[in-house]
Amino acid sequence: MTDAAELTAELIRCPSVTPEEAGALTLLADRLRAAGFEVSRPDRNGIPNLFARWGAKGAARSFGFNGHTDVVPPGNLGSWTHPPFSGHLDEDGMIWGRGATDMKSGVAAFVSAAIDFVTETPPTDGAVILTITGDEEGAGRDGTTAILDWMDAQGEAMDVCIVGEPSNPATFGEMMKIGRRGSVTYRVTATGVQGHAAYPSRVRNPLHALCRFLDQLASAPLDAGTDHFDPSGLQVTTVDCGNAASNVVPERATAVFNIRFNDLHTPESLDADLQARAAAVSAETGVTITLVPDVSGMAFVTQPGPFVDLVRGVVEAETGVQPILSTSGGTSDARFVKDHCPVVEFGLVGRFMHEVDERVPADQVRALKRVYQRILTEYFA
Repeated sequence: MTDAAELTAELIRCPSVTPEEAGALTLLADRLRAAGFEVSRPDRNGIPNLFARWGAKGAARSFGFNGHTDVVPPGNLGSWTHPPFSGHLDEDGMIWGRGATDMKSGVAAFVSAAIDFVTETPPTDGAVILTITGDEEGAGRDGTTAILDWMDAQGEAMDVCIVGEPSNPATFGEMMKIGRRGSVTYRVTATGVQGHAAYPSRVRNPLHALCRFLDQLASAPLDAGTDHFDPSGLQVTTVDCGNAASNVVPERATAVFNIRFNDLHTPESLDADLQARAAAVSAETGVTITLVPDVSGMAFVTQPGPFVDLVRGVVEAETGVQPILSTSGGTSDARFVKDHCPVVEFGLVGRFMHEVDERVPADQVRALKRVYQRILTEYFA
């Protein structure tokens, strides 16, 4: 039997800060090959990735897992109670280190579950597929997307997939994600006419126009939410003009805002509305406002049905808690997997992710492994 907690600690000891592989995927590849998985490394542009399949290519049924072994930087090493890449197991049963929560534990749980499942009760007509990247915490352009592109070229496919990201706010079993909001970041530039602050008739103040535009956006709700999504939200994250003089009206001012949008919107529909608002403020003020969007994810939802019911039922059976079906939180690689097959997210409690002294209960990692292995057993039953 594979101990998911021990594997978590081993993975933590690989200092795989994005985009460094640091031995994490090599460790997993060796374990999976020993269990009979076919393993490939569809790396792209220097980003490390791993694909592993047990069972026949093109099998009648294929169940997939997705996760990442890259982690965010540990920050000030002196602030950690235990070294961030020690994988220390303390007397209270906590595993310490960067990636303990997000998400080497989740990867260790589904890798352990998959190995034990195909060893103990191998399906006769199915395949188990694992997709693991080293680029989730980074730009994400050559991580899961590269694996999926490689799979498409090789004729590999998952019928359904679980992303093992932490999904529970406080209690293990309380929440699973069946979708995510979309995300788009806008960089705004307002260009006016510079001049002396004492002569307002000679200037066109870009800050006044920019503030008017941002206030319009922040004051009007985008929507009231949908059946599966909370209302979309817009947050201004920075405003700047680089002006050190109090008696000079600057020529240019910039701002950045982010929109997390639900399935009532698309990037195209949002952009059309925002460009129209910017044009109206420009016409009123004589200040040119330009908007440059950067879309990092589309809103999506995996509709409740047999797959969602299977995962939800197993979680409730193993934890005694019926998980809420949620679309909350930020983005994850589920935004890429959803274009390949139906996808849900279920993992650990995310309390300590990205924090100094990141840690996870070893027993919870083992419990997550049991959930994943039971899902595999019931899916292929």
